[in-house]
Amino acid sequence: MPQVLKIGQLAQATGVSAKTIRYYEQVGVLPPANRTVAGYRQYAEHSLHRLLFIRRARTLGLSLQNLKSLTAALDDGPRATVRPRLLGLVREQLSAVQQQISDLHLFRQQLEQVVRRLLAPPPADHSAGCRCLEMDDAAAHGDNGRGPAREKSEHSSRRARTASREHSRLAN
Repeated sequence: MPQVLKIGQLAQATGVSAKTIRYYEQVGVLPPANRTVAGYRQYAEHSLHRLLFIRRARTLGLSLQNLKSLTAALDDGPRATVRPRLLGLVREQLSAVQQQISDLHLFRQQLEQVVRRLLAPPPADHSAGCRCLEMDDAAAHGDNGRGPAREKSEHSSRRARTASREHSRLAN
């Protein structure tokens, strides 16, 4: 007879909080659990494996919307279709991360330039106002000529912080 887990046991076994497990059921990423007469959720071993799959995918940055379609394919369709779809999603995520890394390198260059400017002696003439946060064209536009980097770097930093918070949330 397969082992049946309560939600707390499933949470402990997977490292996913009970609240998140209930949420995954609510949004359709995890199939609803069977219930006891008293209303307690009961999870079979396949739910444990599914939840571990979801956790790993979320750690890699895959969206719940993408996971919902993938898990639906696991439930209803031929499993052979899941692997190519998953490969495409992971490749997209890898490309996005590579772009974020590039943007963050540019942002680092901008910050380093501002630090150097702030460490240099201030000009005697301040008639043009404080120019200590200005950057030269190479740092402001990036060496590859992609255009203003400030907005990209700010957006990239927000994405990186969001991804970091999501990674931390999933790790808890």
